[in-house]
Amino acid sequence: MESAHAHRKDEHLAITEANIRKAGPQANFTDLRIIHHGLPELAVADTDISVQLPDFNLPVPFYIEAMTGGSLRTGQINAQLANVAKETNLAMAVGSQSITLKDPTSYASFEVVRQVNPDGFILANLGAGRNAADAKFAVDLIQANALEIHINVAQEIVMPEGDREFYWLDNLAEIVAAVDVPVIVKEVGFGISQTTLTKLAAIGVKYVNVGGRGGTNFAAIENQRNHATDYDFMLDWGQTTLESLIEGQLSSTDITLFATGGINNPLDILKAQIMGAKMTGVAGHFLHTLLTEKEVGLTNEILTWQTQLHELYALVGAKDQTALTKTEYVLSPELANYRHQRLGK
Repeated sequence: MESAHAHRKDEHLAITEANIRKAGPQANFTDLRIIHHGLPELAVADTDISVQLPDFNLPVPFYIEAMTGGSLRTGQINAQLANVAKETNLAMAVGSQSITLKDPTSYASFEVVRQVNPDGFILANLGAGRNAADAKFAVDLIQANALEIHINVAQEIVMPEGDREFYWLDNLAEIVAAVDVPVIVKEVGFGISQTTLTKLAAIGVKYVNVGGRGGTNFAAIENQRNHATDYDFMLDWGQTTLESLIEGQLSSTDITLFATGGINNPLDILKAQIMGAKMTGVAGHFLHTLLTEKEVGLTNEILTWQTQLHELYALVGAKDQTALTKTEYVLSPELANYRHQRLGK
């Protein structure tokens, strides 16, 4: 019989898919409109969508974001995702490995990712409440190329068995200093702020995934699991992905930003990059495609997205990611007002 923690992993998977089916996309990427220019003077074949960062040299600027692992069912999903990542040359993050620190029977559900994709770029994943030894274990278990450390206070608050003490900065500093792979601090759907970025920069964090509201809603997931207390009022907590990227633009730090949260198509990816994200993660959308269209459907979708991103780069006249910063856009009144109010905060 699997542990209660493993059962929680299965619950997350089932509730996530049910919510996607019921609600559909909830992101606000329509709040950014790209100005169209009819003479880009660029060929699709001459565009380069690769990521060129000191620690991330990847052919594609989006990846399979952290979703699952820890139970037999989620291990099977991880194996399928790993095979898709291999076929499409995409990076992939595993779900939280916290369960492996207590339950050795859960190892296989994460190790399978490296077994299926021995040469792929794989990201380990652990919560901010863990120490450097835990982080090294998570990396070693799957021979990870990078490590995501997730910060998820809002989720913990709603989670029936969640933490109630959030003294995480010292842990994060210890992990960043100790592990031998790049560390990405990642929110899980509640967004990032200038204040948080400043605190993270002060302890040596170089990469942050803003993890904005608009995609998988862990407050909603945990609220559905919480049969004792109702947290419906928390369902719109946090900053959206675009609001979080504005926080990054206004921040005085030199942290490199990634983005996830409600990315459902290549245009969402392009908009996130225009706003400053160097890489984008996709979780819920890819999970839905996998569960409904199997591996072949997800593989075909990702390959199509790669082609369409080249086309979108040409459409805005951007030869590569660096050139995207010159793309003109306008913000919706609501998002422009958000930016105005956050100036100087």
